[in-house]
Amino acid sequence: MNDRSFLDTNIFLYSFDLRFPSKAARANELIRQAHASGHGVVSFQVVQEFFNVALKKSSTKMPYDGAQRYLAEVLGPLVAVQSTQELYAVAIRLYDRYRFSWYDSVIVAAAMEAGCSVLLTEDLQDSMQVEGLRIENPFKDFD
Repeated sequence: MNDRSFLDTNIFLYSFDLRFPSKAARANELIRQAHASGHGVVSFQVVQEFFNVALKKSSTKMPYDGAQRYLAEVLGPLVAVQSTQELYAVAIRLYDRYRFSWYDSVIVAAAMEAGCSVLLTEDLQDSMQVEGLRIENPFKDFD
């Protein structure tokens, strides 16, 4: 593991959600740091989940040209993990061992595959250690 950080989908969703200005500010800072340091990582799943919400489920739907820009400038440069049989095999093992949801298991497996030391998400238990990966809720002070 190294100083790479995996950013979960909720960070990107909060970055443009005007209902939660404090979380939006924190999310934008995390994204800025991820780009500036070159140590931020996402997977194909984060891209898929983000656009599933941003394009059709969000109360403020992202326009298609905005989605293209966001992909090119924000998400695309951070994508470091693609779908593989090995990734799914690890996710199945994590699913069985830790009883995470399937989608959380794939996110944790992707963070591990990328060699991240921390997974930034509000979807799992803060401070939990998973095989050398630390789970951190970057929004724990906002609840």
